[in-house]
Amino acid sequence: MKKKIILRSILGFPIGIAIGYLITILVSLGWAEGYYYPCVPELISAMGNEINAVILQALLCGVVGAGFAASSVIWEIENWGIIKQTGIYFAIISVIMLPIAYFLYWMEHSIVGFFSYFGIFVFIFAFIWIVEFVIEKHNVKKMNQNLHNVKDGRDE
Repeated sequence: MKKKIILRSILGFPIGIAIGYLITILVSLGWAEGYYYPCVPELISAMGNEINAVILQALLCGVVGAGFAASSVIWEIENWGIIKQTGIYFAIISVIMLPIAYFLYWMEHSIVGFFSYFGIFVFIFAFIWIVEFVIEKHNVKKMNQNLHNVKDGRDE
């Protein structure tokens, strides 16, 4: 299990950076009126210049990617129920994501800003969880049908 966590973290770090970079491109396409905004102006101000802000954001996006990837081993613990897996996974990624989002100024630095960001985070998590659940339920149904077909001698 430790080896899986380490390997997934190593793979997740550059994936987190890539996703963070892709998000900056999409945000720039949608709101920057033809300009590229690599990070929010508040972060640039807090870090003293744009390059320091971009470096910090890239590193912390890597940390988010590594954390999400490492935490994915939770879904493979077969003796845990889906509720326990979901709760623990959500708690871990929240502890990773929310402080980083606050530190990088991805949320307004207020109670309202925190709860707004957290609400969006919960919505996205729930949406992805439901989609994955439906896909996996379909896959299980398909496997069971294949087993039934093999058992009846109708191998497809």
